[in-house]
Amino acid sequence: MLHNVEYDVLCVEDNGIGIDLKKYQEAVFGPYKTFHKNRESTGIGLYIAKNQVEAMGGKISVDSKLGIGSVFKVYFKK
Repeated sequence: MLHNVEYDVLCVEDNGIGIDLKKYQEAVFGPYKTFHKNRESTGIGLYIAKNQVEAMGGKISVDSKLGIGSVFKVYFKK
């Protein structure tokens, strides 16, 4: 957990298949979005996470590289 003046920041990193953010940046947190064929997913998890975090006054961001993985940062308002 990282800290800054306004937020506590939780970073979650994986070494999965990644997300092509050049192609899907605007859609990452949309409902029913899944970006990889041959993977079972409802595409609702990031949408729910974003809405819950924002409802508490926070925010969420993603950085991802195909074939390397993703880093999600969740900012919780202090």
